[in-house]
Amino acid sequence: MGQMQAPVATGPVTLPLKGMRKMIAAKMSESLQTAAQLTHHAECELGALQARRAALKAAGAQASIQDLLLHAVVATLKAHPALNATLEDNQITRHPAVHLGLAISLPDDLLVAPALFDADRLDAEGLAEARRALVAKAQAGKLSVRELTGATVTVSNLGLSRVRFFTPILNVPQVAIIGIGGVQRRLERDAAGELLEREYLALSLTFDHRAVNGAPAADFLDALCACIEAGGAP
Repeated sequence: MGQMQAPVATGPVTLPLKGMRKMIAAKMSESLQTAAQLTHHAECELGALQARRAALKAAGAQASIQDLLLHAVVATLKAHPALNATLEDNQITRHPAVHLGLAISLPDDLLVAPALFDADRLDAEGLAEARRALVAKAQAGKLSVRELTGATVTVSNLGLSRVRFFTPILNVPQVAIIGIGGVQRRLERDAAGELLEREYLALSLTFDHRAVNGAPAADFLDALCACIEAGGAP
């Protein structure tokens, strides 16, 4: 005899807002209520970064495109310290070290953004190793309070989805969050008139307009695109 199948629910399903989901909801509401949030969007061509990734892979390095993007973000932040900052009690603190928050999805639609401390001291391969270790720690539920609260700026990556541009919400008191969107392929003609396929990455930057004006935020995004199109940070 076959096993009896459980009845399929036909009506609405009500889920209580509790635990970590309730904490996330409160944090998101606080962010939107307390910060003057604005988002810039831009895109950059990926050919040089992909070529660098191929060269690193051939040399035995484990850095992925994501790792090279994170490395480019960190390098660009060092030249634009206004984005690597927090705003609390009417005081803006620009941090000398980049403690890079990584938005990590967990089971049950939960989300954390722990800090990868001193990311500016790491080369691309070192950052890749530290990222993998941090993700594994998050998935094992072993993050410390310091890791959960110590980031100075955050990156949210939806690059594996069809989402192009989006509006990430600030992880207050941080004043900036960088969103990495999907890639779009295009056919373009080069200087000789030949058709080439190129890939373009979508980027989004949400910032707190109380701490950073639109022009400096745009300068950061321009510089990040230029860094990526040059093959990323050295």
